[in-house]
Amino acid sequence: MNDSIYEHLVSRVRKPVDYIIRGLTVAALVIIFGLSTIYLAQLALIVLAVLGFLAYTFIFKRQNVEFEYTLLNHDLDVDVIFNREKRKKRISFDFQAAEIIAPSQSPRLNSARFERVVDVSSGLKDANTYTAIINLDQRMTKIIFEPDQGMLDFMKPWMGTRMYND
Repeated sequence: MNDSIYEHLVSRVRKPVDYIIRGLTVAALVIIFGLSTIYLAQLALIVLAVLGFLAYTFIFKRQNVEFEYTLLNHDLDVDVIFNREKRKKRISFDFQAAEIIAPSQSPRLNSARFERVVDVSSGLKDANTYTAIINLDQRMTKIIFEPDQGMLDFMKPWMGTRMYND
């Protein structure tokens, strides 16, 4: 087989909302502990331990996010990695089926119509993000991703004139 593969990892930066959620979670745990020591003196530590574990598992671990792009020939798979230990498939598509791939700030994308947006980039404002407009599951989808130069060089022969580097 003559398959070509390319992998690239991008870490998502924490947004201000993430810090607010963390602060509110800790504040809620402190308030619950204070109220539980007054009304449920014997169960206070058990209640706090269970709620702390749930907060850590479902809130704090979900805020450390990385995206792994895997290109196998002309298929792009994007996996999301939570806290560097749990992997989940985010999106998978054949980028040859894309109508256009261009830098996200490109005027070529102004006329593009889409129904949903999938952002798998780092979230930095000055990042070199690209946008792919593709039909996925009978819906036009705008996919924002952050390739490096090696990934762009890998994609260019497969895309031809539908990929722009403005």
